Amino acid sequence: MSRGGLALVGDIGGTNARFALTDLAAPRIELHESKSLPNADFASIQHAIEHYLAGVSHTPARAALAVACPVGSDEIRLTNRAWSFSRSELQRTLGLSELRMLNDFGAVAWAIPALDAEHLLTLHGTLEAPMRGPVSVLGPGTGLGVALLVGSDANGWHVVETEGGHVGFSPLGDEERAIAAWLTAQHGRTSTERLLCGKGLSEIDAVLRGARTPLLGRLPQPGETTLQLPEPRDPATVVTAALDGHDLAARRALARFCAVLGSVAGDCALIHGARSVVIAGGIVPRFLPFLRSSAFRERFLAKGRMAALLESVPIHVITHPHPGLLGAACALRATEL
Repeated sequence: MSRGGLALVGDIGGTNARFALTDLAAPRIELHESKSLPNADFASIQHAIEHYLAGVSHTPARAALAVACPVGSDEIRLTNRAWSFSRSELQRTLGLSELRMLNDFGAVAWAIPALDAEHLLTLHGTLEAPMRGPVSVLGPGTGLGVALLVGSDANGWHVVETEGGHVGFSPLGDEERAIAAWLTAQHGRTSTERLLCGKGLSEIDAVLRGARTPLLGRLPQPGETTLQLPEPRDPATVVTAALDGHDLAARRALARFCAVLGSVAGDCALIHGARSVVIAGGIVPRFLPFLRSSAFRERFLAKGRMAALLESVPIHVITHPHPGLLGAACALRATEL
């Protein structure tokens, strides 16, 4: 790999920082020397990058970093990690000729046109070939990412980065109203991200295990005792217990998570005028059969007069191990076209 064509790509979420090298001069985008580092081991993003670069065989001239936060200014502050940095200062410190910043789900959206068919699992409908926009891209991980992909292979692609995961949660039914009541009491507001993330799954599980009938469907009143919740379980523990089949509480929590995800995916499709929906993130690929048999599809279509419109919208799940890294490389290469 040549110095001029070599680039560092990174995907920095709230929990892990993933890095790889890519050769922008190569005919096909490939990721080399990929590595995932736990954010908790580093004081800053600069330290994580320097640690990665110290262990690779080549020094990149350019970089594209996908981060879980808005990237519209020089000062970058991660939403779910106490890291902040100056884009221009980081570029100077690392000695890069170019540093491009992307929203993490913007990077995932950039990856979609470059994915092989084997890395897109179809939940409903059929895979359009070639794919055309608009494509709604969303997925739960440490937070809830949302992006919009527009264009086509013939006319080029463009990504609209959003913070759609922070829109207000609209509960349906007693269980969801109880969950929203408790989360609002804790945070002052309940966004969809509060439920559709790893911590959100843990809190859904805890609320449903600790719910009491008088609180279902309404906010706690002044002077009233709020929900006394059991100790939250790790989200991986909830998923494992739900899939094992013997823990009814865990299955109930995961089923509610899937239902809410279906509602939010349907909302995104309507807002974006989507021809297809693509789900990514680190959580969903762990329980695809459960998701397929859950109320996800029912809630996706539960949009009143717009249900017939959504019937024709296919839904896919990304199974590529590093879509954020791939998308960062695609975005960096696109700047050369």
